[in-house]
Amino acid sequence: MLFICYPKCSTCKKAKKWLDEQNIKYTERHIADDNPSYNELNDWYKKSGLSLRKFFNTSGMIYREMKLKDKLPNMSEEEQLKLLSTDGMLVKRPLVIKGDTVLVGFKEDDWKENLI
Repeated sequence: MLFICYPKCSTCKKAKKWLDEQNIKYTERHIADDNPSYNELNDWYKKSGLSLRKFFNTSGMIYREMKLKDKLPNMSEEEQLKLLSTDGMLVKRPLVIKGDTVLVGFKEDDWKENLI
C-alpha cells in the first residue's frame, strides 16, 4: 500500500497515526519531493471514481495563487492532470493507493471501510 503525504500537514499526521494504530503496513512517499506523475494521477483518478476536482488541494496556497477555482471548469481533464503533475502541493493529501482502491484525503470512516 502506498501512502502519499506531506509530513508537515496535520491531516497527513493524523492519517499516518491512524494507519500505525491499525498496524497497517505502507510505503510512505513525500508528495513534494516525489510528485505524482501524469500517468500515476490518471490511473488513480480512473480507479477512484471521484471527480478530478477532488484531487486538487483547494485549500493550498498555490491553488489560490493560480486562481484555479475559476480556471478548472474551463480546463480539459488532460490539462488538469498535467497541471496536477507539475507540483505535489497542488494535489490533495493524503493519498492512499492499495490495488484498485484510491482514497483522497483522510476520512476515518472511508479508511476503515476500505483498508481494514
